[in-house]
Amino acid sequence: MLARPNSERLFSEAQSYFPGGVNSPVRAFRSVGGTPLFIERGEGCHIWDADGHRFLDFCGSWGPLILGHAHPAVVSAITEAAALGTSFGAPTRKENALAKLILDHHPFLDRIRFVSSGTEAVMSAIRLARGATGRNRILKFEGCYHGHVDSLLVQAGSGLVTFGTSSSAGVPPGVASDTLVVPLNNSEALDEALRLYAHELAAVIIEPVPANNGLLVQTPEFMHHLRAKCTEHGVLLIFDEVINGFRIGFTGAAGYYNIKADLFCYGKIIGGGLPVGMYGGRADLMAHIAPQGPVYQAGTLSGNPMAMAAGFAQLSQCLQPGFYENLNQATQTLCNRVNTYAQEKGYSLFMHRVASIFWLAFSGPSPVRSADAIDPQSMNRFRIFHADLLERGIYLGPSGYEVGFVSAAHTSEDLDWAAQAFCAAADKACV
Repeated sequence: MLARPNSERLFSEAQSYFPGGVNSPVRAFRSVGGTPLFIERGEGCHIWDADGHRFLDFCGSWGPLILGHAHPAVVSAITEAAALGTSFGAPTRKENALAKLILDHHPFLDRIRFVSSGTEAVMSAIRLARGATGRNRILKFEGCYHGHVDSLLVQAGSGLVTFGTSSSAGVPPGVASDTLVVPLNNSEALDEALRLYAHELAAVIIEPVPANNGLLVQTPEFMHHLRAKCTEHGVLLIFDEVINGFRIGFTGAAGYYNIKADLFCYGKIIGGGLPVGMYGGRADLMAHIAPQGPVYQAGTLSGNPMAMAAGFAQLSQCLQPGFYENLNQATQTLCNRVNTYAQEKGYSLFMHRVASIFWLAFSGPSPVRSADAIDPQSMNRFRIFHADLLERGIYLGPSGYEVGFVSAAHTSEDLDWAAQAFCAAADKACV
């Protein structure tokens, strides 16, 4: 067993400071068992824990580090910005620079506003949709996660079309009941919901590439049907691209499916590893935001100069010729090697992939389109798989429902070694 005395001591201490010893629940390792690793530093595609162990990292801070840890251009930008002042609560030219970079290369966006997290972006987009339409209810899809916004922390009841019930203590039933929940990849349920409730709906929100409860890739047919039906019924369509935005391509899922939503939510990659979020979309809708319009949203740290500088440095790298093509090809090669091995061995393991996002599913190669298609018992296999990879020096996010990420810092040698380790771990988990 990997000795973790320093992480164990730090975790014990942390439990006297934080609920469960962590500042975000999945970090507690409860899904995989054992003590969470306390990370000391990162460089490129590697991280080091408090006990000096080095790991090949496929979590990447849950997606933002598309260039890897401590990329020189990003570190330099942050350092230079910090030396001039860490926050002003006033406009800076760095906001303009990052906004211009994004809007010049993202034709699906007309106007944007920076905030401080993906959850804040979603919260703001929902308020904007309600303010612009004068309607209160929202439709979401089962299996999509949109941050810890009260009205979206809901679970579905029985039946194809249901009003949500609270999935977290502290969310009033009245708030949850303003959210309609339908299954993913189910046009019949969507059509019925819109037929019955479109006049009450401000918006439909979806992760266009759902990546918080497995990697539930939707068909182009369903996504285009969704866009058409929202247009037909006069309901706004919100794409939550906090994970896949600027990850599966500079234009994210909008470009992947060639669909222009009415509003978009982003985070992660646009901050270069610093806290950031962004929402945007149609100019006429964004005109409802204060001070131009009556929908209020504000933030002291919105457009923080260090986050803007880090984001500009990172996205500039992403715009280099061949960046996404090379990254996506490297991820495909990794997944193909593992999938071929699993197939030869007869293992029920498959690495699903979209661009440089992957998900290890302990099931066959058939696409998984909805959350209810995931066997909860398969998480027992992931637990074994995760523990074995830690022993081999590979770090995945500590939950079988979470996705992994390949960064530009992963070399072909790194990925070759990782493929061998994944195959060896499969020998343990799939017997």
